[in-house]
Amino acid sequence: MRLYIIRHASPDYDNDCLTADGRREAAALADRLAGEDLTDLFCSPLGRAQETMGYTAERLGLTGAVEPWLEELTGVRIPDPHLERPPHVMDISGVMVRQMARLPAHDDWHTFPPLDDPIIRERVEIIRAGSDAFMARLGYAPENGLYRLVAPNRRRVAVFCHNGSGLAWLAHLLAVPVPLIWAGFYLHPASVTTVLLDERHPEYAAPRCLGVGETGHLHQAGLMPRPVGLKANYD
Repeated sequence: MRLYIIRHASPDYDNDCLTADGRREAAALADRLAGEDLTDLFCSPLGRAQETMGYTAERLGLTGAVEPWLEELTGVRIPDPHLERPPHVMDISGVMVRQMARLPAHDDWHTFPPLDDPIIRERVEIIRAGSDAFMARLGYAPENGLYRLVAPNRRRVAVFCHNGSGLAWLAHLLAVPVPLIWAGFYLHPASVTTVLLDERHPEYAAPRCLGVGETGHLHQAGLMPRPVGLKANYD
């Protein structure tokens, strides 16, 4: 099975929908995904993700389904002395993470300030639990960090979500500490991250990332990827 983790196109956050640029990005994304032989579409319950998925659903004649656990981690903020307004947790500074007493691990990251606010762990656990149930429904039962081959398949599953929740999900799939993923990676609007369930073992699959935040389809359509959410010196 192959997963396509897709950030929604450029948003109008106030109205939870896409901007005019975002609609053009979503159309270019649909063109890209038309060549992937997709079998299933899923999305976050938020309007900007559903609207982005709608372009691909219409193009491919597929019906998508909503997965509530993919909702973005908005409203969860952390202090940062270098920013006027506290950033969302998925925008944690790489300097802050790397200056911790030691690098956080996959299972103890939530003990490190400022990530020790219980609401942060609670929100990440929603994504982890949602992922595990989702993967089990698709035929890959989570078991000690691996995925038992209950009903292995060649489905190609596109999931439309967000920068923060998408990266938290990627961290869970790859068993990488979520702060390192949040601080070290960024997903442009309408970008595609591809994860293969590598089935070389007779009983288990292990997720393997084939590409993160790909935006070639935007360039091909004459669109420049937009730095929505980045805090400094993108140019």
